Amino acid sequence: MEASADKPSRAAPTLIVHGGAGRGRPRPDEQADADLRRDLRRALDAGWEHLAAGAEAACVAAVRVLEDSPLFNAGTGSALAADGGVWCDASLMCGDGRAGAVAGVQAIRFPISAAQALMHAGAPPLLWAGRSAELAARYELEQVDPGRMVTERQRRRLERRLSGGRAASSGGTVGAVCLDATGALAAATSTGGYAAKPPARIGDSAIIGAGTWADARTCAVSATGDGEAFMRTLFAHEIHARMLHAGEGLAQAAGAALAAVRDAGGLGGAICVAADGAIAVPISSEVMARGWRCGEETQIALGGATA
Repeated sequence: MEASADKPSRAAPTLIVHGGAGRGRPRPDEQADADLRRDLRRALDAGWEHLAAGAEAACVAAVRVLEDSPLFNAGTGSALAADGGVWCDASLMCGDGRAGAVAGVQAIRFPISAAQALMHAGAPPLLWAGRSAELAARYELEQVDPGRMVTERQRRRLERRLSGGRAASSGGTVGAVCLDATGALAAATSTGGYAAKPPARIGDSAIIGAGTWADARTCAVSATGDGEAFMRTLFAHEIHARMLHAGEGLAQAAGAALAAVRDAGGLGGAICVAADGAIAVPISSEVMARGWRCGEETQIALGGATA
C-alpha cells in the first residue's frame, strides 16, 4: 500500500497517471522498464502542458499518449479479444458530475476522446459502440485501420491464452487523475480489457463509479486490475462514499475500498487525488506502472505490493 500524507489546504496542481497493474515479469528487463518510464513521463508532460485548460484537458491529453503507445493495454497495443480484435472501453468524469463513457469501440484511435465527445454532447453517459464508425463520424473522431492497433506482443499473448498457457501480464488499463489550479478534479480511464476476453465483455473502465470517479467534494479516482471485482464493489465510488459519509481521509478510504476488491477476488490498484490535494496510490498487485507530478516534482514507479 502506498499513500502520501495530506497536503496543505492550498494544494498545488497535481497530475497522476497509471499504465496498468498485474503480474510482474518472470525475468528482469531493464530496457522494457526504461521504455515504460519514458512513456509514462511523456504522458505526464502532455497532461501538464494542457493543465492551463483544466483538469479534464490534462487527463485526456495524458491518457491519449498512453493509448497511442504500444506498450500499454489501451488503444494501440490493447489486449486482443477471443476473436483477435481490439475492443476498447473508456470513461471520463469531472468533479462537477459530467461524465461520458464508451464500451467495445473499434478502430477509434483515442477511445478516451470518444468518451469526452459524449460528455460534451450531453449524450447518454454510456454507449456500447457496436457501430463504432457511426460514432466516430458523428463526433469527428480519428479512425484507424483496426489492424494498426494490433501488436505482435498481444498476438503472442492471445495465442498463449487460447492454447491454455499462462499469458504474461501486460498490465491492464491506463488512466489519469488531476487536481488543477482552480481546485477542479477529473479522472479518465481507458483499456483493451484482457487477452481472450469475449468481444462483448464490458469492464470496469467503462463504468462510472467502478473504474472511474470524480466529485468536487471528495476525490478523483482511476482504477486498474481485475475489472469484475472492481465492478462488484463499485470501487471508485466507494472511496468517494467513505470520504463523504464516513469522514475518512483519502488514504484510509482507498485502502479499505481496495481491500473489498481483494475480498471479491480481485487484485489491482488505483491512482487517487483529493480535493484538498492529498494523494493515494493503493496497490495489491505485483506491479503497477504509475507516475505523478506536483509542481516541479515528477516521480515514476513500477513496483507493486511486493516492492
